[in-house]
Amino acid sequence: MRETFHIEVLGPEPDEIQTRISVRVGSLESAQERALRLFARARVPQRSGEPAQAVRVIDGAGREVFYRTRFGEGD
Repeated sequence: MRETFHIEVLGPEPDEIQTRISVRVGSLESAQERALRLFARARVPQRSGEPAQAVRVIDGAGREVFYRTRFGEGD
């Protein structure tokens, strides 16, 4: 069964959302992989604007289920 997750790439300011996408995937792990790929692209040196600081995944009920910053490896 597919579920909708919302992926948000966060900027340097508190709660500054640089990018938000919704994905329908079969598992949380698939959403996490997609979020990490999006986060990696948002941090490349060629990107204009402020570099991304964090990425989070929010489930369909509005709960944060994954969070990763550029400073650490915590979820």
